[in-house]
Amino acid sequence: QVQLVESGGGSVQAGGSLSLSCSASGDAYTRYCMAWFRQAPGKEREGVVVITSDGRTRYADSVKGRFTISKDNAKNTLSLQMNSLKPEDTAMYYCAARYSGAKCVGFYLGVIDYFYWGQGTQVTVSS
Repeated sequence: QVQLVESGGGSVQAGGSLSLSCSASGDAYTRYCMAWFRQAPGKEREGVVVITSDGRTRYADSVKGRFTISKDNAKNTLSLQMNSLKPEDTAMYYCAARYSGAKCVGFYLGVIDYFYWGQGTQVTVSS
């Protein structure tokens, strides 16, 4: 069982920056794919960025060049640095983990691809 706890988020004006963190439990963290998803009111949850067990990343086009994902395997933490925020980035942001025993090396960005989820943290960007 993997438990995920997000922190960070908050409110910021357009053009500003925020940082999210996710703390993960489990001894096999280095084998996980980790991702950030977001869900705006009335919309489906969408994948924002994934990082594989070997550190490769894939971003959604909407955040490419503005958001940066990183993970610290020693601390079992995942981070998301969000710069140049836009009002359309307003959403609940979720940390997610995928682990099925083997190292995760695929660029998974679908909701159904992930087995473990955090409780979410709100990001609000005002214009």
